[in-house]
Amino acid sequence: MQNDVQAAEVAAEGELPSSIVKRADGVYFKGGASQAACVAGANHFFLAGAYFAGLDYAVFIRMLYGVGAELPQNLKDQPLVRFAGSVEPFPAHRRELYKSVRIVNGEAEYYFEPVFINVPDLPPEPARLNFDEFVADMWVKGIRFGIDAPAVKATIAAGRVVRLIAARKLAATPGRDAAIVEVSQSIHRSNAPRETANGRFDLHTFQNRFPQVQPGVKLLKKVPSSPGLRGYELSGIPLEPAAPRDVELSSVAGEGTMLEQSGGVEYLVSAVEGFISIDGSKKMSIGPKIISREGVSVRTTGNLQLTGEYEEFGEVQEQRLVEGGNITIHGDVFGNIVSRGGNIALQRNLVGGSAVNAGGNVAVKGVASGAVIQTKLGEVVLGRAESCVISGTRVVIGEASNCEIIADEVLIKTAEGCAIAARRIEVGSAGPRRQTEMLLFPLVPDTAKYDLGIAEHTERAGRFGAQAQKFKAELDAMTSEPELRNYLTLATSVRKQEVMLTPEQLALFQKMAVSVGPALRQVGKLSLSVKEARAQEAVALEQAALVRKQKETVIGHGRCTVRLVTGDTIAREMKFNPDLGAPYDRPAKEIKARLRGSTSGVAAIFAGSSGSVDWAANSPSLPPA
Repeated sequence: MQNDVQAAEVAAEGELPSSIVKRADGVYFKGGASQAACVAGANHFFLAGAYFAGLDYAVFIRMLYGVGAELPQNLKDQPLVRFAGSVEPFPAHRRELYKSVRIVNGEAEYYFEPVFINVPDLPPEPARLNFDEFVADMWVKGIRFGIDAPAVKATIAAGRVVRLIAARKLAATPGRDAAIVEVSQSIHRSNAPRETANGRFDLHTFQNRFPQVQPGVKLLKKVPSSPGLRGYELSGIPLEPAAPRDVELSSVAGEGTMLEQSGGVEYLVSAVEGFISIDGSKKMSIGPKIISREGVSVRTTGNLQLTGEYEEFGEVQEQRLVEGGNITIHGDVFGNIVSRGGNIALQRNLVGGSAVNAGGNVAVKGVASGAVIQTKLGEVVLGRAESCVISGTRVVIGEASNCEIIADEVLIKTAEGCAIAARRIEVGSAGPRRQTEMLLFPLVPDTAKYDLGIAEHTERAGRFGAQAQKFKAELDAMTSEPELRNYLTLATSVRKQEVMLTPEQLALFQKMAVSVGPALRQVGKLSLSVKEARAQEAVALEQAALVRKQKETVIGHGRCTVRLVTGDTIAREMKFNPDLGAPYDRPAKEIKARLRGSTSGVAAIFAGSSGSVDWAANSPSLPPA
């Protein structure tokens, strides 16, 4: 025991480690010493059998490992940092008081119990543990970090018998990964119900489902990563935190955006005005088209009333409305699509809903079933249609069954049980479907007003012609009188200087002129009446010809052809009034009622179950004038 004390005293009084300064008023670490140097200095004394009396464990750990409570203000930035009162020898008989520890999952468990010092030839003497000695003993046993100083001190002071977690390792604190955060409220959707003009709320429509931004708006910014904090095992071995992950703002920059540095912060900024969309790769784009991938339903979007183009990759559920322009849907449509113009393109099926375009084309690549498909000015193109009402300027269908179709022109490869009305009908194969017959209605304009106009102008021409004939007969009768005829013959010869009159003959000629004067005036009037009547007759005939040409234009080149009739098929003319607008621009119910209504009073162009149909409208030709 005496040798251990002497060794400890030699270590305390000998050459000190470079990081430690021992003075009469205490033991100090040099303020500029590294953590490794401080650990080496402490280790020097502990392994030499000494301990630090009056140890400030918080300052001690802070200087060795840089963790725990900050140094007190009076010790910060000082050349010397006091951490203990003195260095004292740790005799063996005292070291024997301290038992081994049990280490489990980074925790050191120590059993505190009464201790005794063995004295030769005497009963064991009760003793007390000392916290400073406890730290030195734990160091030698490999516990160089994480002692719970307040708990250990309180247990020693109270002399309790307890199994205590005396020390714990410090797990590394993860760093913060770099992140991309929103900086603009304009990119947020609002799913609150839309308020209508009358102050009520439309519970089926959201307030702002698709945000729109102006150019130069800061949308996102990058928050840089920050490193984690080092942890320590009970042995003092450092536990390094995982390196934080970085992220590039450019990874989310899509079309219509740009990167911008401001105040040392990187931002994603809108480059153009438009709608915000985020694709599957999380890229944010801005453009004139609204792109959605969530579908249209009560939960996701509600009814949509849009100002720009719209592209949807999900489904449109029943009773949902999508209103806009240039609408493309990649999923099935069970609701209603309304376009103010542009095109409606449905890439899959239209079931039980509708697609209505005020001025543009409608295309369904899949199957249209139980739907209404209409365009006021455009083409309808369908792959297959079942039990649909279809109208448009031109309708092109691969297969149609049990449909009502009306247009200017209809082209169908195979039709079964349909009612089709158009100026020009061209069907490859036509026949009934179950109990529903195949009906064809070549549209023929009602030309009654043109026929009436032609008859009126022709009748007027006849009246003026009859008047001209009457005036001509009266004129011929007067000019056939001998006295008037002789005067006119002589007057013509005198005017042409074919006859030279003597003074006596001239007096007689003048006397004759006075005699036939009244008759000559009547002849002049009759001649003028004949000319006027002929002119009015010509105008009436010209007007009749113009109306006849208008009639031919209205009738056009109507045609109905079926290459192969495969069952009961009936074709009848259907009149329409061209002055009331396009015959196909009607509500769906009216179209269905008209095409499926009774037409028994109209003679059939074709009625049969086989063969073919080839009918053309008769265009009247102008008669010779």
